[in-house]
Amino acid sequence: MIDASTFLRRALLADAIFSGVAALGFTFGAGAFATLFNLPEALLRETGLFLIAYTALVGWLAARSAVPKPLVLLVVVGNAAWTAGSIALLLSGAVSPNIGGELMVVAQAIATGVFAELQYVGLRKSGGVVTA
Repeated sequence: MIDASTFLRRALLADAIFSGVAALGFTFGAGAFATLFNLPEALLRETGLFLIAYTALVGWLAARSAVPKPLVLLVVVGNAAWTAGSIALLLSGAVSPNIGGELMVVAQAIATGVFAELQYVGLRKSGGVVTA
């Protein structure tokens, strides 16, 4: 466990809020978003369901003054991988979104990459190991 900096906690909280909104939208509005963005409804719904669990984890981390460093590193690496995976999805040809869908995927990839960077910076600003 490490003493989480205020910067890290705020970066985690911002990620939890962003992810929570996306989770609700994709879970309960998958059909509408699928039509709007020309993306597979199942992909959007499953993404939303994953984001519900992710939001709970990141929100829990944001609410704690001491956090497990490996778990925060997992969130940082996961966000970086999500960014790369989102761009890879567009380039793979596995989906054929319209221009709105492409912009949405790119925008969320950029936001997720920014969260990864902010969380990494916050992790570096965090204090030392907390003893029990």
